Amino acid sequence: MTVDADALELKLIRRADGIELDLLPLQGSWTEEQYLKLTNQTNHLIEFSDGELEVLPMPTRRHQIILLLLYELFKAMVNSHGGIVLVAPLRVQVRPGKFREPDVLMLLQADDPRNQDAFWFGADLVVEIVSPDRPARDIEEKRRDYAEAGIPEYWIVNPLTDTITVLTFADDSYTEHGVFGRGESAVSKLLHGFSVAVDEVLDAT
Repeated sequence: MTVDADALELKLIRRADGIELDLLPLQGSWTEEQYLKLTNQTNHLIEFSDGELEVLPMPTRRHQIILLLLYELFKAMVNSHGGIVLVAPLRVQVRPGKFREPDVLMLLQADDPRNQDAFWFGADLVVEIVSPDRPARDIEEKRRDYAEAGIPEYWIVNPLTDTITVLTFADDSYTEHGVFGRGESAVSKLLHGFSVAVDEVLDAT
């Protein structure tokens, strides 16, 4: 069963003075067209996998400060070499029928054909800042998804464990380039000479 995309509505239901999206009745039956239409009409971060939608939690202040610091650091490195770095919300197609919205996403060349306006067809590097509501989303599920997309490098910034994990892609899966803690610098394999002090990221204000 699918729903007419032209009649698609995003329903907000107020419960106990909170607002939540009522997506459950249609879970499993959303189409890619409906997902794209829905995300064009809302400022919520929503990801899509094989007919199911997941509404991501509203980013916290700390999350946004870490995100913007990483954006500036990656931008300083990449833009001068012809690349492009952007931040969520921007959809990345893992494959047809599956989309993610990384916190930070990068292409080494801005004229890469994957760099499209509505969404990107992959990336060279993505970053996720672990959300406390469901850490497995960023640590386990997105690790599988970004490997499925063949993204060469995936950074997981985890304020819950005070670590930055850098994963590199080879032979259809990720291996740990390094798990970096306080007092160390997270080092990229993809970007030669690029490193970030873990303390600087986690203590950003």
